[in-house]
Amino acid sequence: MTGGPELIWSEAAALVAQLRTGRLQPLDVTSSLLDHIRLVEPSLHAYVRLHDDAEAAARALGSSPNGHSLWGLPVAIKDNICIQGKPTTCASKILDGFVPPYSATVVERLRAAGAVIVGQTNMDEFAFGSSTETSCYGITRNPWDTERIPGGSSGGSAAAVAAGEAFVALGSDTGGSIRQPAALCGVTGIKPTYGRVSRYGLIAFGSSLDQIGPIARSVADVALVLQVIAGHDPKDATSADVPVPDYSRSLVDDVRGMRLGIPREYFVSGGIDPEVEAAVRAAIDQLVALGATAVPISLPHTEYAISIYYLTATAEASSNLSRFDGIQYGFRAKSKAAGKKGGDLLALYEQTRDQGFGDEAKRRMLLGTYALSAGYYDAYYLKAQQVRALVKRDFEQAFQACDCIVTPTTPTAAFKIGEKMSDPLSMYLSDIYTISANLAGVPAMSLPCGMTRSGLPIGLQLSAKPFDESALFRVGHTYQRHTDWHARRPPLANSDTRFKTQDARRGKSSG
Repeated sequence: MTGGPELIWSEAAALVAQLRTGRLQPLDVTSSLLDHIRLVEPSLHAYVRLHDDAEAAARALGSSPNGHSLWGLPVAIKDNICIQGKPTTCASKILDGFVPPYSATVVERLRAAGAVIVGQTNMDEFAFGSSTETSCYGITRNPWDTERIPGGSSGGSAAAVAAGEAFVALGSDTGGSIRQPAALCGVTGIKPTYGRVSRYGLIAFGSSLDQIGPIARSVADVALVLQVIAGHDPKDATSADVPVPDYSRSLVDDVRGMRLGIPREYFVSGGIDPEVEAAVRAAIDQLVALGATAVPISLPHTEYAISIYYLTATAEASSNLSRFDGIQYGFRAKSKAAGKKGGDLLALYEQTRDQGFGDEAKRRMLLGTYALSAGYYDAYYLKAQQVRALVKRDFEQAFQACDCIVTPTTPTAAFKIGEKMSDPLSMYLSDIYTISANLAGVPAMSLPCGMTRSGLPIGLQLSAKPFDESALFRVGHTYQRHTDWHARRPPLANSDTRFKTQDARRGKSSG
């Protein structure tokens, strides 16, 4: 492996192995990736900013890994995860110009492991969305069909991995924002157990729901990166002081004896596209043929998940976003009233927030403020938490009968850009299969399991007991050893011709 298009399509684990043997050097990998990004980005817009010091960071790693597990691996970071000295804006005008004075714990751990941060990926504003259409930087397109959305809110991260613009990208998941775009872009993404990965430095959306996790091409790749970023962090009060196992031990080709729970509520007639259901059922059959056992289960409170989520998440978002007022950092509105010495402070707040937040952010803050307001707290937010406890109990009872729950990740494949922007409820239902895992705090992972007749990816979702990511890796890795859905490349990302053209222009061999 010496460069060219096949380097770009390497899985992260294989690439790290090549770097460790000295067959590749960090600067070669980072430079090749940046070249590819510059070619693909005009058609995709997965990144909001590339780091002009990425090649210098790769060069500074030297010529030996010195035990660093991710030495020389380029990684992309979602734009809501703080990086010291780099603008971090949550794809929102309200944070225009904000440069964090510190890095998120996950960024520090990646760098300590030898990873190179190449840039920050696009997202729905403040992670409010399922399509990456609400970003102040403009939409990201799906590499499989550029007229369609990549999912959200981590759509930039998923699209970048799918199009060969990243080997690994971090995303955040509050109600499906890693898994849903992973499914729609044909890549693999995991939402770890709540508390498994530090949230320090993640700009909060829903504090009781948010988790950071990796998106990559394979289960082995996400396991490799989760190994680095997982673990207790004293800077995060919600970080769990639970040992992190060696995830590589879970990457075995063996599901014999594994019990797969199939919840009837997720396969309701009319609630799922027939092509999606057929692909998911075929994946279940494949796992059963490999030695697993399918067990029917019930998650009876699933029907309330959307309602619980959009009360809980919007209430927490309303509280979290109240800090953005244009006073100490970020965007500040310009107005006559606000510009005068001793001017109207309330007018400054109102104009800044009105001009700085997009429509979806305003909608969610209004919903959340209403749910928390006097006279409505008990009727809405408190009641939602009571039913949320029932959802968690559903999962606890289900895991007494099974080791892993298998469902679709999304009810449909990727929809067209603009198709649901005027219908927020329809957009919210895009996450109907992913939200429950956040409410219950359990780990969940999406991996590719098929394609529609029109050539769009379909995702399979696996969920496990709290802190049992190893079960997800065992089932998912086994499935990927016997299928090739995760290895397929989208039309946009077929870069062989582009690389040959570029290498010829440089007077190089195409490698």
